[in-house]
Amino acid sequence: MLAIPVPLLRKSTEGHPLRWQKLYICAVRNRLYFQPLYFLFWVLYFVVARAVFLIYHLDKSVALTSADTLNVFVYGLRLDASASAYLCLLPFLALLLATLWPRFKAAGFVRVYTFVLLVVLSALLSADLELYTYWGFRLDATPLQYLNTPAEMVASAAVAPLFLLLLITLMLSLAYIVLYVKAIDLKRFATRGGKWIAAGLALLYLAVLVLPLRGGWQQIPINQSAAYFSAKPYANHAGLNMPWNLAYALLKYNKANTNPYQYMPPEEAAERVQALYHTPDSSAAAFIQADKPNVLFIILESYTAKFIGSLGGEPDVTPNLNRLAAGGISFTNMYASGDRSEKGMVALLSGYPVQTTTSIIKYPQKTERLPQLSKVFKQYQYSTSYYYGGELEFANIRSYLTNGGYDRLTAKADFDPATYNSKWGAHDHVLFGRVLEELNQEREPFFSTVYTLSSHEPFEIPISLKFPGSTEEALFRNSVYYTDWALGQFIAKAKQQPWWENTVVVITADHGHPLPGNDPNYAPGKFRIPFVLTGGAIRDTLEVRAIASQTDIAATLLAQVHLPYQDFTWSRNLFAPDTSPFAFYVFNDGFGYVTPQGTLTFDNMAKQVITADTGITDEQIQNGKAYMQQSFEDFVKK
Repeated sequence: MLAIPVPLLRKSTEGHPLRWQKLYICAVRNRLYFQPLYFLFWVLYFVVARAVFLIYHLDKSVALTSADTLNVFVYGLRLDASASAYLCLLPFLALLLATLWPRFKAAGFVRVYTFVLLVVLSALLSADLELYTYWGFRLDATPLQYLNTPAEMVASAAVAPLFLLLLITLMLSLAYIVLYVKAIDLKRFATRGGKWIAAGLALLYLAVLVLPLRGGWQQIPINQSAAYFSAKPYANHAGLNMPWNLAYALLKYNKANTNPYQYMPPEEAAERVQALYHTPDSSAAAFIQADKPNVLFIILESYTAKFIGSLGGEPDVTPNLNRLAAGGISFTNMYASGDRSEKGMVALLSGYPVQTTTSIIKYPQKTERLPQLSKVFKQYQYSTSYYYGGELEFANIRSYLTNGGYDRLTAKADFDPATYNSKWGAHDHVLFGRVLEELNQEREPFFSTVYTLSSHEPFEIPISLKFPGSTEEALFRNSVYYTDWALGQFIAKAKQQPWWENTVVVITADHGHPLPGNDPNYAPGKFRIPFVLTGGAIRDTLEVRAIASQTDIAATLLAQVHLPYQDFTWSRNLFAPDTSPFAFYVFNDGFGYVTPQGTLTFDNMAKQVITADTGITDEQIQNGKAYMQQSFEDFVKK
């Protein structure tokens, strides 16, 4: 309710003191309500900005269904709230300061702050409208790459409808400046109650901002994945909050847009890497004769070779996986590409190398350019699904999978909370039960990815402990045993289903683990993982001892099911003749390079070898540096 000038009140209420007092109380607002109104003011601003984006790109928006359009706003709302909360931090802090120090003029500060932000954000939002036309992704840190070439920037801007963009900037900023002045200017609100009560409420409002800041109560703070809901990239892009996306990109800029690993001339690095991927022109062995078999791709959390008997590890921890390896095709020298779940996922499903101090999965505009197994299978009329008992918002996984075009994503919210462990989500036997139930009704052929989680810290399991002890290592050992138990139950039931005989089952891990043994983060033993091909469509048993990388699984699988894999340029068919077998992995700002001559590990920060086996030569060291340099350069250019 707007403030009414006191002289008018006096004139209209003369002789009616009670009526005058009531009107005065209504006319002067309680400052208690300012913070919620100010927060909603910014949320509304971002909602309107999203509508402007959809209108500006009407040629793309008309391809969205009404449900898509509604979801653009619904799914974008959490990022809008998070961005609004960040913008509210300074004004809320100013109000807290004003309650404790009345001489501080908070109303003037908040007014200037709001007006400046409105103009700046409106200008950025207008620029984003036109940049999206050319780039196909929302405004991020990309313009910073062109600061050293201003002529090109000016040339690019010359073709933009500058008058229209300026008009949008003025209309959007002026409309909200007027709204602020007329409706929620702080000077229209009066402080009621004591000083300390007002200060306590101001502090409470400031603390409550934490909730929208991180996007809710969930374990994983909000990221761009919150806006990803559709197989249509434009719908996901429209749902993004541009200022939030820009701020996130700026914070990550140096890690995503420059290559710190310049060990040799780019031409030499490219030649060395190309030589590693050269294979003789001869046919590769084929072990799957079925036409368009189903593919079940199972990723086991933290499954280190040190616990797998078939790989020379402890004999009793994974009895079911050991039997499957003995009855199928087992690769005994497979190395994970990294040591994080989200990094392993990209290496497995896209055949793409892992980055050291960052990860490509954090950048949806980059992952859009990656090949994915799901895309290939879907292109060949496979139904596609993804199952995980945890939150897909973790590390931007949802955006990556959405870019992969899966028909269906099943995650934590789709399971009964009674089946959760205390930290991550549904236990593995519950996950496998859901997979079995739905695959029995899935249209064939299908490609389904299943990602376990129970063997992740805190290593909670719903069955009795198999191995004694309460140390972290003992708990980890028991959690690996439990997942193996759940896997064994699932496979036994799957073998009874009609789809089994025409199914290839891929079993591997996202990464290894320091335990048991507390390996240092660079040790090759930490990165050695299983890779087993089994299922009714696999008729042979074979042990493959060649050195292999996690990135090679994608091309190997596609070659075996007779589908093209040329887009997976960082992946090799492991059944093709290979003149230079190798595995490359990264840890925190360092890399490991495994060849038949031995293993070397290298510290990128210190620019020196950490460890090197006796057979390692300078040639291997140079090849490892070349791979580090070239793979990160490819990431930068994505």
